[in-house]
Amino acid sequence: MEFIKLTIKNRKLISQLGKNDFKNRFANTSLGAIWGFLQPFIFMLTYAIVFQFILKTGSSGEYPYLVWFFPGMAMWQWLNDSIISASNSIIAYSYLVKKVVFPVDTIPMISIVSSSFVGLFLVIIAVVICSVFKFFPNVLLLLYVILATYCFIIAFTRFTSAITTVIPDFSNLLGILMQLFFWFTPIIWNLSMLENLPIVQKIVQCMPFTYLITALRQVFIGENIIFAEYGLYTIVFWVITLIMFIWGNSLFKRTKKDFADVL
Repeated sequence: MEFIKLTIKNRKLISQLGKNDFKNRFANTSLGAIWGFLQPFIFMLTYAIVFQFILKTGSSGEYPYLVWFFPGMAMWQWLNDSIISASNSIIAYSYLVKKVVFPVDTIPMISIVSSSFVGLFLVIIAVVICSVFKFFPNVLLLLYVILATYCFIIAFTRFTSAITTVIPDFSNLLGILMQLFFWFTPIIWNLSMLENLPIVQKIVQCMPFTYLITALRQVFIGENIIFAEYGLYTIVFWVITLIMFIWGNSLFKRTKKDFADVL
């Protein structure tokens, strides 16, 4: 695949530009990149306090609430930031498209690398918090979840970055869709709440967002999403991811010749 070859060939450039992109987000602040880590952490902490101590949702089942909540929210923060930033990346890097001979296919990867700093930081925070409660991570499963997350983000943003570039209004629609995904994905509520709606429960379980959030939780609670009763959802996840990548890659290749004209 051309995209994979370009990404491997330009991996050092992508990595460097990704680091610069993350630093530039907070270049005009005194604390700099620290804000990039502090803001999502405070956001997660606020949600945990509100839902555990104020609303007393008790949606963690048999596990401590923080062990259930932090991995799920960490995964969502990573997915949301990566998808939104990568989808708008070609517009943000329009000067590379218009004025420089640059492998346009790899531009969304710059934003994905940039978002990885905060995403992986939040995963580390989840590891620390779960370890405090004596729920230690399954390292091999954690590596699998990280790989699956990158594959899904790349597949998803191949489509969204192309559409956002040629139809700028799609960026606003994507923001609304991500908000809907947040509330309809079991991040702050438990799938067991849908037991009386088995069809709806199955649909939610087949969503890639649900799969990744559940997978990161299972890294700490001793279950394994790859096999056993979750094996079907693993197959569904990878089929959806593969279809999205093939479709998105095809769309990207057809539309990238128009990028310079619309930017």
